[in-house]
Amino acid sequence: MTTMEETTTTTPSARSAPSAPSAPSVEEKPKRSLTITPAAVEAMRGQLAKRGTPDAAIRVGIRGGGCSGFSYVIEFDDKAPRTGDLVMEFADEGKAKVRVYCDKKSIIYLAGSALDWEKKLMHQGFKFLNPQEASRCGCGHSFQVG
Repeated sequence: MTTMEETTTTTPSARSAPSAPSAPSVEEKPKRSLTITPAAVEAMRGQLAKRGTPDAAIRVGIRGGGCSGFSYVIEFDDKAPRTGDLVMEFADEGKAKVRVYCDKKSIIYLAGSALDWEKKLMHQGFKFLNPQEASRCGCGHSFQVG
């Protein structure tokens, strides 16, 4: 069974005094949500092991550029998470833990997305299923938001 623990890193100076709890708005939840399928977690675990750095993390996000405006990014990250990162950990019994980081700006464009591992006859790789995508370029490597 795959379990996920989600945390957000903060610096001590960024913490504020406790305040009265408030009900989360409808807009807050989707801003911090990203689903990673079990198949994608297994692929990440395999790539980290192949690289010889099972304790490293995988950073997902977006960058400006490409044919349509934004490109998805998936890369290794050997450092600690940055302030404000969404940090997800996946632990399966008897297997290496997988950590995934996503920066606070990227999560705005990835809200509600799922990252999957797709294996087809002619292609295999990670695939973002992003409900905010308005269109994708012909090569499939960049996208626009609606």
